[in-house]
Amino acid sequence: MYLSAFYFPGEETESDFMFGLKTTYDQSVYPYGILPKAGLNEIVFRPVTILYGGNGSGKSTALNVIAEKLRLERNSAYNRSRFFQDYVDRCKAAQDEPIPKGSRIITSDDVFDMMLDIRSINEGIDRKREELAEDYYRLKREKFQLRSLDDLDHLHLVNQARSKTKSRFIINESGKSLRERSNGESALMHFQSKIEMDTLCLLDEPENSLSPENQLVLADFLAESVRYCGNQLVISTHSPFLLALPGAKIIDLDNHSRIVESWTHLKNPQVYFDFFKKHEHEFE
Repeated sequence: MYLSAFYFPGEETESDFMFGLKTTYDQSVYPYGILPKAGLNEIVFRPVTILYGGNGSGKSTALNVIAEKLRLERNSAYNRSRFFQDYVDRCKAAQDEPIPKGSRIITSDDVFDMMLDIRSINEGIDRKREELAEDYYRLKREKFQLRSLDDLDHLHLVNQARSKTKSRFIINESGKSLRERSNGESALMHFQSKIEMDTLCLLDEPENSLSPENQLVLADFLAESVRYCGNQLVISTHSPFLLALPGAKIIDLDNHSRIVESWTHLKNPQVYFDFFKKHEHEFE
């Protein structure tokens, strides 16, 4: 345990702030006005703490505020209004131990940006392959004479073109594509590579882009990272596979931030249960 509790400004403080605003041109005072609707004034943490709620309930807002207050590492930009820092300054964090280096927040935008990076790399490889296909026949016919050591790289290409088939020449010279992994597999590896041992990690809906099978793999990885690797996790999620993490404290933002006794009582798992119960005979 690194983070023991976090205190948000609360409804009275937020009301005083908005009442004292002198400007009338602001369409939004985000993140003010979000968390009081969910009754979220404070969080007392466990090794695994889960924020559950529908879209717009404030899960992501709470994680971003906590991450900014603690100055956690992050990759992608986030929704930040001109009032955000003022809001963060009014929050308080209680720590059992100093927040370790390498602690971070991982969001869906991080995973999306990683996938765009992979796509960009693959598009670059494809363009290089097209160029190599054109170069192959030119190099094969070229009458090349070595004049200096600076020509060695070009001599290598000529010899490769003369000694190999077109497909083998392109494969050898273009580099390896990253397409061997699906988006879901890449997303899973992103979490596994970014979560370091003995750190505090905030995960914003990590189930996005993951199949049910990979959500189970992620859930097992997260459970082991807490049990064996000294990690503390704060997660926002709808996924029943993550809601079922052993010993997790679940806060239901859809129900005035009530602490949930069992994940099976939540609406999302109940929807799944009712659906599969209805189609139970089709599995027999």
